[in-house]
Amino acid sequence: MEIDLNADLGEGAGFDAELMPLVTSANVCCGAHAGSPSELWRTLQLAQKHGVVVGAHPGFADRANFGRVEQAVTSHDVFVLCLQQLGGLSALATGMGYRLSYVKAHGALYNQACRDFDLACGIIEAAEGFDDLPVLGLPNSQIEAAAKDHEYPFVAEGFADRRYRPDGSLVPRTESDAFVHDPNEAVKQVEWLVREKGVRTICVHGDNPDAVAFTKAVRAAMLSKGFTLKAFA
Repeated sequence: MEIDLNADLGEGAGFDAELMPLVTSANVCCGAHAGSPSELWRTLQLAQKHGVVVGAHPGFADRANFGRVEQAVTSHDVFVLCLQQLGGLSALATGMGYRLSYVKAHGALYNQACRDFDLACGIIEAAEGFDDLPVLGLPNSQIEAAAKDHEYPFVAEGFADRRYRPDGSLVPRTESDAFVHDPNEAVKQVEWLVREKGVRTICVHGDNPDAVAFTKAVRAAMLSKGFTLKAFA
């Protein structure tokens, strides 16, 4: 089975250089919830060096909380927020002869849009202005519903390092046992996500202190199970 392995990078966690060769797609921070223009440039350079596909990773402009606190926003707020961030990252990528290939919202924005159809529409309408970049989201989420409503390209995403609720949503970070730490358990979850949920890309979080060791182990286990790692875009 072919599967994409993505990671959230450019967020200042300090592991980008080690993680980039391990993944096939990089969700590059757009400078709102974390990062700086210089850091984003370096992250894009790393992706270009390793032939890694790049997606925009816009989030709430709430650096104090790393974009992980939900906000009272409208669809238009989300549209403008994402449009501005996509424009900035796209300009940097174009400046080095690279390009963006998809959009994946970050943190609280992602989680809210997975539940809220109107907010999901804001993300999709912003992405439409950039060559109809595909949008990532949880399978059977409101992001997928909004994409279908707009007849817009959607890519189902799963998480190797997060646990799921029975309804398919992620266990909130504030709850106990929200994370998967065992690489073998993570790969079993990946197999379930691909088989039962039709996901095409799997995320590992780049800000986890054990991100490098975990990603190496998950990658090796996936390859041993017969997966072929290949970017979806």
